[in-house]
Amino acid sequence: MNPKVTKMTPFIVMDVLERANALQAEGIDVIHLEVGEPDFNIPACVTDAATKAYQDGKTHYTHSLGSPLLRQKIADFYVQEYGVTVDPDCIVVTSGSSPAILMVLMLLCEAGSEVILSNPGYACYSNFALAVNANPVQVLLKPENKFQYKLEDIRAALSDQTRAIFVNSPMNPTGGLVDDAVFEGLATLNVPIISDEIYHGLVYEGNARSILEFTDNAFVVNGFSKRFAMTGLRLGYLIAPKQYMRALQTIQQNLFICAPSTAQEAGIAALTAADDDVIAMRAIYRQRRDYMVSRLTGMGFVIHAAPQGAFYVFCDARSFTSDSLAFCFDVLEKAHVGITPGIDFGSAGEGFLRFSYANSLEHIQTGLDRLEAYLKR
Repeated sequence: MNPKVTKMTPFIVMDVLERANALQAEGIDVIHLEVGEPDFNIPACVTDAATKAYQDGKTHYTHSLGSPLLRQKIADFYVQEYGVTVDPDCIVVTSGSSPAILMVLMLLCEAGSEVILSNPGYACYSNFALAVNANPVQVLLKPENKFQYKLEDIRAALSDQTRAIFVNSPMNPTGGLVDDAVFEGLATLNVPIISDEIYHGLVYEGNARSILEFTDNAFVVNGFSKRFAMTGLRLGYLIAPKQYMRALQTIQQNLFICAPSTAQEAGIAALTAADDDVIAMRAIYRQRRDYMVSRLTGMGFVIHAAPQGAFYVFCDARSFTSDSLAFCFDVLEKAHVGITPGIDFGSAGEGFLRFSYANSLEHIQTGLDRLEAYLKR
């Protein structure tokens, strides 16, 4: 077996979800506050576009980089949203954002390369690095700094082998936005930045900035799963500097051929006709966020960085536990509430818990009632 594979860590939230589903199969009512998946159905215009694509026979391979019309709509979106000009020929449409991450790391890295990422941070980044035989280099984010990168820490982590720096804003697991000063500093380092912008559109305070507003030496990962609640359609994209596009196209052609044709038609509809749906979903998420933050702080959890976007609350639970994994499974078994242990996001997440508010307010209330009763017991 490839030794790099043995170094990969499980995606613990999926372990929690699978155990929760097993309990449900036994007839036990479980409240899901663990998984980061919108509970909304896709917008009606997206359903209509996907249905029409099937009816019209648009079920064949597309251009390997993606539908020219969809790439143009993505480029138009970046002008409208961020005021940056993107060449449609610098976009590759992918089957979700995960292939986009894999492709850019395959492009930039070789055996022994180093990729800088945050701890805590999205659990899968380090495993993507291992998948391309690169070494993840973790930079600690501290709660007293609201889990923001410090430029001096990133500079200290740089080496001759550094090939990329990951940034995620709004961030999973904290929901925090990266400060403009951090983006400005990253732009001066002369290292490619991989900016995961998948939660853009789900922002409640402040503005989500694209890395392309600060530097062209960057790769943008984005998609339709979160903003448009299109998780199952598996549609994402990568924006890259022009000099890399032929290489990325070659990777796409060989590994993935193209993104699903019907999903691409749905993506066009999302970008052109689903703004009102996004606004409505965002308002509901904000209501849920406010309720969850109030309840959790009332129970004694500490929130060092109030979530500004995404749909997560990252809580300091060290007054309750020093073993977040055991705590979460105990809550699941005894209170029947699924939550994610902070250790899933790196060693600096130990003692923390991530709660997802991608569930109805009614279910959130029930889940937090159960959690509060569990803590009192």
